[in-house]
Amino acid sequence: MSQVYQAGGQLPSSRNLSNEIGVSRTTVTAAYERLAAEGFVELRQGARPRVAALPFGQRPRDATSKQRAAQRLSAYGEKLRATPPWLDYLPSSLMVDFRYGDLAPSDFPALAWKKAVNAVIAQRPSRLAYDDPRGSLRLRQALQGYLWRARTLRCDLEQIIIVNGSQQGLDLCARLLLGPDSDFVIENPGYRMARQIFASTGASAIAVGVDCEGLKTELLEGVRARLAYVTPSHQFPLGGVMPISRRHQLLEWARENGAYVIEDDYDSEYRYDISPVPPLHSLEAGSNVIYLGTISKTLSPMMRIGYLVVPPELQDVFATAKQLFNRHSPVTEQEALASLIESGSYESHVRRVRRLNRVRRETLLNALQRAFGERISVEGADAGLHVVVWFNELPKSSETALLEIAQRAGIGVYCISPLYEPQPEEATADRLGLVMGYSALTPQQIEKGVQLLSAAVERAKEQV
Repeated sequence: MSQVYQAGGQLPSSRNLSNEIGVSRTTVTAAYERLAAEGFVELRQGARPRVAALPFGQRPRDATSKQRAAQRLSAYGEKLRATPPWLDYLPSSLMVDFRYGDLAPSDFPALAWKKAVNAVIAQRPSRLAYDDPRGSLRLRQALQGYLWRARTLRCDLEQIIIVNGSQQGLDLCARLLLGPDSDFVIENPGYRMARQIFASTGASAIAVGVDCEGLKTELLEGVRARLAYVTPSHQFPLGGVMPISRRHQLLEWARENGAYVIEDDYDSEYRYDISPVPPLHSLEAGSNVIYLGTISKTLSPMMRIGYLVVPPELQDVFATAKQLFNRHSPVTEQEALASLIESGSYESHVRRVRRLNRVRRETLLNALQRAFGERISVEGADAGLHVVVWFNELPKSSETALLEIAQRAGIGVYCISPLYEPQPEEATADRLGLVMGYSALTPQQIEKGVQLLSAAVERAKEQV
């Protein structure tokens, strides 16, 4: 507000104001009457209009003042305020971007999806109403069969909760299972957003190291926590697959501590040189396991469809939490996905993109070998949609230089060090590592990107 007229101050008459601003007197009179109806001005017969007095002696704030009232946030809000914003969704003008999590638009089954969506829309519902917070019954039935065929996972329909992507699944777990006085186990290195979601509740992280076989479960001895978050089928980011012995050891720890294990099965559809290992949920009745799945790595991360399989004793409270959070996930997309699964189109699509990504993976590995040879070590290439590349001749201190040089050359690369918290203390830890995704790139882009990366690495070495 410009505050030309103070509270109680006189305003120009309708005649004078109409002459001053060049509009009809009728227009000014109508405006004054509207302001009076809304309580901004006072009108009296035979007197000029006045600005209404402020209630309770309030005084307008100086609009030019830079001072703002203190922001009052909850403990949750304060923790989020201290969290740097995630900017990985911003559009990129890079020539080649090795960012993990992106998919190639050409891989999306556009015709099959369009047909499924159109069929759902054509089936006009008998009424427009809120749906089951657990999700579409049709989709949960389709997922129940798919999870048995693809992952040997058995569950009841009521145990399946459809969520808006795996992030909402993690958020529900955090809200329902953690509090300021609790601890949670997380892999180190691990999925940084999961750690931040859990920590936002005020809970404390217990970081447990990983090796080529995933979480080092022997380090859990003596650890007490409410839950453990793991990626046993393809450890993120190092790619290890947890063997059956460690899986049983982890479940035994959960039973002894009355803890839950969140099993994030984020990209188990992609296996190249190894056979799939049964999920934790299918072992020992899965009574302490919350299984988390998503279609973000198979169809699209833009759809935001994920699902939880929770123990029976948690199914009602998770459904209630989902209902309070956002009633339910969008129904049209759920029904369309159910149609794809029922028809077999979804599993056919998964087999097709698995073949395409095998070619991309082999292209990347061959290009890296030609460009760097023994100067690098590669981890996690047997499964998933990314690899970790360690540069044996580059220390971690050269990360900033390499990222800047690479970006100027038109390529996006991403260091692994932010995924460690705390940082590793081993003597071999002082080397630069990159997490390189390939599922959004063509073989030609991968070849070109590795060539540019090789030149960037050489320039970074000169600055060491």
